[in-house]
Amino acid sequence: MPHIDKLALLQLQDNRLLMVRSQGKALFYLPGGKREAGESDTQALCREIAEELAVTLEPDSLQHQVTLSAQADGKPAGTLVRLTCYAGHYAGTPQPAAEIAELAWLGLADRARCSAAALLVLDWLAQQGLLR
Repeated sequence: MPHIDKLALLQLQDNRLLMVRSQGKALFYLPGGKREAGESDTQALCREIAEELAVTLEPDSLQHQVTLSAQADGKPAGTLVRLTCYAGHYAGTPQPAAEIAELAWLGLADRARCSAAALLVLDWLAQQGLLR
């Protein structure tokens, strides 16, 4: 089964998760992206977050949280996205950059606005007692 391997940042504030929406897309997803050749998870996530949110991740603060798979938004049925999710600290204030049209802090009440993979992450965070 085809899959897209992506890294994602889990950033919580006031029981909400930071999510982004790309230009031309309707649904929100977690900030992050794909590795380039030779990049570690940390290197790729730091680069992607700098590009998308204009903040600088602190590499030593990153901690793996969970890896989940779901149907990839806008891709043929059966194409999965595998999200390897990290939490960590950053310097700066997140703002939309590059292909990002909008960022929002979303919670369980915002499920209709989220991609399938983002929904799995919301559910996992709720099971951990981190979202209400």
